Amino acid sequence: MELMAAKMIGAGLATIGGAGSGIGIGIVFGALILGIARNPSLFNRMVTYALLGFALSEAVALFALLVAFIILFAF
Repeated sequence: MELMAAKMIGAGLATIGGAGSGIGIGIVFGALILGIARNPSLFNRMVTYALLGFALSEAVALFALLVAFIILFAF
């Protein structure tokens, strides 16, 4: 019984990375909007970098979810 509670607590703590990823995605796209507003001629370059930042930030959330599933189902 105690093992199951520890697994649930560990999986819940592992999903905190999803909140950080959401904050990171908000920062990336907020900076994109500000950058385009300041210099619209660099739209293509900024969108490329923003999509790269989005992908890297989203990868962190997927890794956090993977760790939570490993804690729940592998141990």
